[in-house]
Amino acid sequence: MVVELPFADRPIALPVLFRLWRPGGPTKTILARDLIGRIAAARPDRAVHVVADGAYVCSTLRQLPMNVTLTGPLPRNAALYDVHPDLDNPPNMQGRRGRPRTRGTRIGTPAELAATTTGQPVTVTRYGRTATVTVHERRCLWYGAFRSQPVRVLVVREPRRPGLALLTTDTTTTTTAAELITRYSARWSIEVAFFNAKNVTGAGEARNRTRAAVERTVPFGMLTQTLVILWYHLAGHSPAVVAEHRTRARWYTTKTHPSYPDMLTKLRRTLITAQYRADLPGDPTPEQIHTIRLAWENTAA
Repeated sequence: MVVELPFADRPIALPVLFRLWRPGGPTKTILARDLIGRIAAARPDRAVHVVADGAYVCSTLRQLPMNVTLTGPLPRNAALYDVHPDLDNPPNMQGRRGRPRTRGTRIGTPAELAATTTGQPVTVTRYGRTATVTVHERRCLWYGAFRSQPVRVLVVREPRRPGLALLTTDTTTTTTAAELITRYSARWSIEVAFFNAKNVTGAGEARNRTRAAVERTVPFGMLTQTLVILWYHLAGHSPAVVAEHRTRARWYTTKTHPSYPDMLTKLRRTLITAQYRADLPGDPTPEQIHTIRLAWENTAA
């Protein structure tokens, strides 16, 4: 789950798990569809924008709730078609044989779409950086996976970088191409969350051999990581965290927001300052755990 937090310059992933994938069980795309359905049902008043890699842009996620959109990369060999006029304006079938047409003229691959569509310069912000790219956009059909459901395809091109074709079910005119590209770039925070879970939280250091142990240890590590981020958001954030880090590492001039290791370090120092010991009776009070003070000030006091 990707959420917006006020201290971050980009969305942060909370690696909350719903159901583990198991060999012989439901596929990952089916599990994703179930999770999306539960989130959409819990908040029907909110728009849920799902971003995923190419494995999840498939027919399994074609029929999503009305308040959910899906955005992800499009295969290079995807066969695209124009939207047939009958889909937007259902004809009067009286006196006509057969069913209405479900697709229009064949456009071709995303590269062919870009060759036949005028590109527009668009300024986008991705990964904390702003750049100008050329976007070839068209409302069309990817009949192979989404059948007659109209989608938007954006072919993004920029100098000295490979092109990127994006598909989104968000066909509202109020959502601009720049917003869609920025929305898709938020997916990278999921990869960062997995990296942190393995190398910082310690989920990748487990030496379990039995299946039950693996199924318990990895979700527990991911849940711990989620709790650390939530604690930092609610009680631990201070702008001085970044300043203190840049004082210790003056060569790191691009750091403007705390990373997950910064959050974990702040929590550890706060617990130490509160004189938390696992072997002492009783639990620390919320006031002790949620103290919002820099570790250096605490230790100096």
